Amino acid sequence: MEFGFTDAQLELYEGAKSFGRTRVFPTVLERDPKHTWDREIWLELGEMGLLGAPIPEEYGGTGLSCVETCLVKEGFGEGAEDGGVALAWGAHTILCGVPIWKLGTEAQKQRYLPGLCSGELTGGFCLSEPDSGSDAAGMKTKAVKKGDRWILNGTKMWITNGPVGDVFVVTAVTDPEAKPRAAGISTFLVEKSFPGFAVGQVIDKMGMKTSTTAELVFTDCEVPEENLLGMENYGFVITAKLILGWERSCLLAPGLGGAKAAIDRSARYLEERHQFGRPIGTFQATRHMLAQMRIDYEIARNLVYRVAWQLDRDGDPPLVDAAIAKLWTSEMSQRVFRDAIQLHGGNGFTTEYHVERGLRDSLVATIGAGTSEIQRGIIARGVLDFL
Repeated sequence: MEFGFTDAQLELYEGAKSFGRTRVFPTVLERDPKHTWDREIWLELGEMGLLGAPIPEEYGGTGLSCVETCLVKEGFGEGAEDGGVALAWGAHTILCGVPIWKLGTEAQKQRYLPGLCSGELTGGFCLSEPDSGSDAAGMKTKAVKKGDRWILNGTKMWITNGPVGDVFVVTAVTDPEAKPRAAGISTFLVEKSFPGFAVGQVIDKMGMKTSTTAELVFTDCEVPEENLLGMENYGFVITAKLILGWERSCLLAPGLGGAKAAIDRSARYLEERHQFGRPIGTFQATRHMLAQMRIDYEIARNLVYRVAWQLDRDGDPPLVDAAIAKLWTSEMSQRVFRDAIQLHGGNGFTTEYHVERGLRDSLVATIGAGTSEIQRGIIARGVLDFL
């Protein structure tokens, strides 16, 4: 494994960081309490080539590798310090755009990818339901073939970009008798204009407030047969496997950048804040906290880029390595932001120092995209398989 980055790759990182710092960060304290999803920022992400980062140029994308996509996402996370925008971008590009690119027909790619890359279209991914989260294969949404249409009925929950999305990758049961259940689930491309599609409850969240989240309801929703994504009855198995590696590298990368920003912000504060006649950064207790924050970040960064490197090399998601990266990085982020607040003292509890928002945004990371408990189960099975 090559641990270094080329000058061109570092330029990608710095460019995304600069964009996040100059265009997104200055307004985050205004947008966060108002739950504002900013379409102007979204379109600028498209103009920068970020929304289509890994998508081939022939479909309007930038054609970056998985490692390079992680770099621009990490750089953006460090510069913007806005977890909500980063999450909306991840759901759009990684959970919607990548499956269309990897599994879609040529017609599907031509129809959706250029708009997703430019920001003209906003995408999302629909897997979880009110009664199925960790047991995703236990979903109840069904799709029945009628003529040249699939008829979808069911409800999807906690859908990032739900209120603003134009096209969604939606999973539904197409063979209720299949065993295992996952072998009877298909994936569809559903547009908001399709009859029977509706946005339900818009969800008020603890964090990630600059992204939108909603329940989506499908009531006899008519989906053209050509909008089946991938093979019938193998949508869950293939799509979930494909998304897993990209999700547990690229979707984690902004969290790395946010943690780095919190560490740097804390280091500056330790130099500026004086107590007992000297900077608080001269006390061993604060120095050790800062050191541990940096150690945890560096471990996470190596884990995330190892998964991305393996995807670029083999194309096959490394299940256990991805689970380790997801578990460590999501829990690292929460530790870093808790310590950042502690190092800032009373100031850390206020919004103007930004670290309290970072903690709120980080809390969803151990829940979404597979809980920490699920990741530990995957890792344990990987260990036991070697015995």
